[in-house]
Amino acid sequence: MSHKDVDIVRELARKYREIAADEKNEERRQRMSDTNDLKTGLRPAVLIDEVPWHEFASYPEMALVCEDPFLRGMEEYFRRRLFQWEHFQVDMVAEPFYPVGKSFSSTGLGIEIQENIVKTDEKNNIVSHQYLDVLATEEDLEKIKPPVVTLNEEQTGKNLQLVQEVLGEVLPAKVVGTTIYCAYWDQIPRFRGVETVLYDMMDRPEFIHAIVRKFADWHMRYLEQLEQWNFLEAHPSLLHCTPAYTSELPGKDYEGKTRLKDVWFRGMAQMLNTVSPQMFVEFELDYMRPLMERCGLVYYGCCEPLDSRIPYLIQIPNMRKLGVSPWSDVERCAEQLGSRFVAARKPNPALVAISTDEDEVARETEKTILACRKNNCPYELVLKDISTVSGKLDNLVRWSRAVQKTLDKYY
Repeated sequence: MSHKDVDIVRELARKYREIAADEKNEERRQRMSDTNDLKTGLRPAVLIDEVPWHEFASYPEMALVCEDPFLRGMEEYFRRRLFQWEHFQVDMVAEPFYPVGKSFSSTGLGIEIQENIVKTDEKNNIVSHQYLDVLATEEDLEKIKPPVVTLNEEQTGKNLQLVQEVLGEVLPAKVVGTTIYCAYWDQIPRFRGVETVLYDMMDRPEFIHAIVRKFADWHMRYLEQLEQWNFLEAHPSLLHCTPAYTSELPGKDYEGKTRLKDVWFRGMAQMLNTVSPQMFVEFELDYMRPLMERCGLVYYGCCEPLDSRIPYLIQIPNMRKLGVSPWSDVERCAEQLGSRFVAARKPNPALVAISTDEDEVARETEKTILACRKNNCPYELVLKDISTVSGKLDNLVRWSRAVQKTLDKYY
């Protein structure tokens, strides 16, 4: 490591420490926790996530200059958070530490995706996929083996020591675990292709059941090993893009080793939006439920509209938060969720893709506010899945301003 690289990271860490010390962070943490604890009438948290960072590479404050790859990763972490705090902060929380992930590996599924890809922007990770079928037969299915998760405490220790040496007394480092993400209906089509799977749900339903059972069993074994090796994070700030703060987790009998019942479960089945609610239950919920029930609280849903699935999902005893995507009827969702569940409202990222019409953003925001207030439903607003802002930082600035001004009318 060069002294120059270390000095660059330390200076960024000093600036980050200043924003992490802002008392707004604690107020936001508490409000998000209260929302997840089902307290109603609160101003919702507003977050922006999954930003197309490559589109801001021309800004001087975003230029990465460290030569060492490890320090370059630290530099990027701080630059992105400082940039967001400065330009489109909304209810962003800056945690008062640098996270060092626990190091572990998994043997994986035992099969590999085969696909063709089409790119329109070489720097964007959003691409078009054509998936080839590598799970066409029972013999192919036997290639999937139970995972073996391996702890690497030595590497975790080395990473922690290196970060501490770089940051010195400027900012603490903290070892953090992983959160749970279980979405085998995001995985299965990548091994077969979407059309192939949908046809087989009608023509070969027993084979699809065999595939789903295999994936569900694999995930159960994976979760059990995460628990066994204490890889789970007891105090995450985010679960993917949604606030994870809550007074209910970890459990009251928590003593340091994080169990499945101490953490959030996150699940989804985006492609099953194309099937009936009954088929959703048959091919997803019946298999997902045993995994959900092992955990403390459940957050379910992503981009798929859940309007017709909510009656089935809210029967899960530990369900707490459900996604309300841009393609959902927010009124219908809020009415079904009421005060017993959190509506994780996802505004439409198309509103920032080309240019941002603040009046249109205000109308969308107000529709959510009115629906949730009418039904006494706790909620949040998380703009995510932002494939592009056409290189215009102002799109996110204007979106943030319009949402906050609209909320100011009611809170």
